[in-house]
Amino acid sequence: MLRRASLRQRNRQPEWMDEPNLDRELHENALRGLARINSLSFAATALWREIANVARAGVDRPLRILDVATGSGDVPIRLQALAANAGVAVELSGCDISTTAIDVARTQARSARADVDFFAANPVQTPISQRYDVVMASLFLHHLDEEAAVTLLRHMRDAATSAVFVSDLRRSTPGYWLARIATQALTRSPVVHVDGPRSVEAAFTIDEAQKLAAAAGWTSATVRPIFPCRFLLSWRSKR
Repeated sequence: MLRRASLRQRNRQPEWMDEPNLDRELHENALRGLARINSLSFAATALWREIANVARAGVDRPLRILDVATGSGDVPIRLQALAANAGVAVELSGCDISTTAIDVARTQARSARADVDFFAANPVQTPISQRYDVVMASLFLHHLDEEAAVTLLRHMRDAATSAVFVSDLRRSTPGYWLARIATQALTRSPVVHVDGPRSVEAAFTIDEAQKLAAAAGWTSATVRPIFPCRFLLSWRSKR
């Protein structure tokens, strides 16, 4: 089993996606590369199965969904298409700390003719100001140390009236080698080539994710493995 890379170790790497001084062109290319990998790993599909269950519980208005750390916006854009195919009315939003990511997401949404509201926010430092039926995050938790991860999970739960879903990498040796192979095969981005394997090293195990959720006050949280080498952490309101 791989040991989890410390935040200090990760921040020493100049091409880590969180690097604030990362060249804009490199950042945009990396976002597009990650979107391609997300598409081929069916990231949005796994989340949609959970969201569809929430929708079946019944609301008399569009389901309000927030994607935290949305990156290029590929997941909510794909979710809107899945919802339309299923005849489920949704209002999708995505937030990210990076203005570059927000610009890319808005461009992608226009290209796909997707009605998704993207805005800048840092839900790790600041509570989410609005309420949503579902708050979700995909491939973001591993960027955080334990304290920040707990804070994020608490803020996500506080903003959600029905459910929270967190899809993330699962730290493992097979996952590490899969990341090395997939990033080389699916994108030319040098940032993704470096970031992919390091992300697996920085990821949490299923047991660690369960403990983070408990520390954040998620009662009755569940976590299960999903393809490929990821986990899905879920919380549902009992109200």
